[in-house]
Amino acid sequence: MAIGVCQCVQNTGMRTDLSTPVYLTAAFYKFVDLPNFEDRRAPLLAFCEAHNVKGLILLAREGINSTIAGAPADVHAVLAYLRADPLLADLEHKESFADKPPFHRMKVRLKKEIVTLGVPGISPTHRVGQYVKPKDWNALISSPDVVVVDTRNDYEVEIGTFKGALDPNIQSFSQLPDWVQQAKELEARNGKKPRVAMFCTGGIRCEKSTSLMLDQGFEEVFHLQGGILKYLEEVPPEQSLWEGECFVFDERVSVGHGLKPGPHELCRCCREPLPAGAKASPLFELGVSCPRCHGQTSEVQKNSARERQKQWEIAKARQINHIGTPQRQEKVAALLPQDAPILYSFRRCPYAMRARMALLASGIRCEMREIALSQKPESMLAVSPKGTVPVLVLKDKVMEESLDIMHWALAQSDPERWSTEGQSNDALAQEWVRSCDDEFKKNLDRYKYPNRYALTDGLAHREMGSNFLMKLNAQLEKSSYVMGDQWCWVDAAIAPFVRQFARTDRDWFDAQAWSALKIWLENFEQSPAYLEVMHKYKVWHQGAKPVAFPATPAMN
Repeated sequence: MAIGVCQCVQNTGMRTDLSTPVYLTAAFYKFVDLPNFEDRRAPLLAFCEAHNVKGLILLAREGINSTIAGAPADVHAVLAYLRADPLLADLEHKESFADKPPFHRMKVRLKKEIVTLGVPGISPTHRVGQYVKPKDWNALISSPDVVVVDTRNDYEVEIGTFKGALDPNIQSFSQLPDWVQQAKELEARNGKKPRVAMFCTGGIRCEKSTSLMLDQGFEEVFHLQGGILKYLEEVPPEQSLWEGECFVFDERVSVGHGLKPGPHELCRCCREPLPAGAKASPLFELGVSCPRCHGQTSEVQKNSARERQKQWEIAKARQINHIGTPQRQEKVAALLPQDAPILYSFRRCPYAMRARMALLASGIRCEMREIALSQKPESMLAVSPKGTVPVLVLKDKVMEESLDIMHWALAQSDPERWSTEGQSNDALAQEWVRSCDDEFKKNLDRYKYPNRYALTDGLAHREMGSNFLMKLNAQLEKSSYVMGDQWCWVDAAIAPFVRQFARTDRDWFDAQAWSALKIWLENFEQSPAYLEVMHKYKVWHQGAKPVAFPATPAMN
């Protein structure tokens, strides 16, 4: 393999049993210099969404890493779209099939690394270990002078690994370098470091880990080409040295030989596979806890998880397609009141999100006009020359501030009792939102968009923004929501900005000790209200047929 073109191995197998619906999952990665990777995000996301393909694509200066799923023709259309780029023309992928959709959303994220090791200067485009084909892997790892290292997280290793492999017992890949430094099994003997064979799920982590090992003076470093998945696909069970199942990061949870979905289920609280016998344990509660994580969350957090589970069950009982399947965007004008407000909005803008949250909670139906920031409609600029969203056009006035829209909506109708107006805690509620909108938002912008402010990076502002999040986490450790045991307008006003901060570098955010904050944010992102508010609308243009917000009938 040419230097600088490190990638996974192609799967050309085809499924012949078409008696049930087929979802094709394609996994791929490539280390290649992508100097303009930020510009690729929007068109790539739009193409995937147009083909109803779901999954996650990571883009960074060092390359691309992804797993996507959908109808076979649609997945292959996305792959063809990527390969039309000369830098990705030789992109290879692995395929597997499932009868249920492995993913429910499509995300394209910008990252500093497509797999986070956290060691500057380690680049698979410069050098990597020697690739070993699955058919040759058994002979290599059976050699007594080879140290076999599983580079995956502890919960992945728990459900399956290669016979005799070392388990570093790490919670994230970025902890591997520290383990390498202190592992006795990797110490030099007679002045020579041992031969090392490394493996991971699909091969990408080993691109980084073997590059690290070479950088640290190990001379003979090998890794399994195509990863465990390729091994399970090609090596028959009777010849296999694999023990157990292979954890995968989608709804299948695990796969075995032939890449057939395994028996494992996921704990929806800690997001790790349920240990054997977990569901029979008194510590297991669906959507709330498992024996592994039961002692790591407070009763307040468990009650919050119970509320989230209840919301999911209600949505399921009402047969609401609250995840994955796009709702009809063309809601006829007859569904709207004659004098319905007009809402100019942009889906991902946190200010617009908070306004939509309050409008949804109040039960007010609007004519939705989703805009493109690069082409703001003249009709919006005519009523609001400053050109920012949200803008709510009423028959007697125009509202241009998100908080004004929130308070107006809740003054019309507040069935869920979100408002704190007139209550003793209203001043505290206002202070929380001021803190979010002032200092936290300032640091968020500079952390997420350092180039706009002539900054080398936004890390200093990440640290300053963390002060607000630590304060918020401390508050959420005392109660399920910011102002107590009930979600209110303060939560809805703050959550979209916390979401944006978390998504700027999700690996870093997930590594922080903010368990209460993470549960609060996850409850928000998985609630039926959030999914309704984040419904995708086509960009509005003059003369387009009116569409309604919310896109589905009221749930209360």
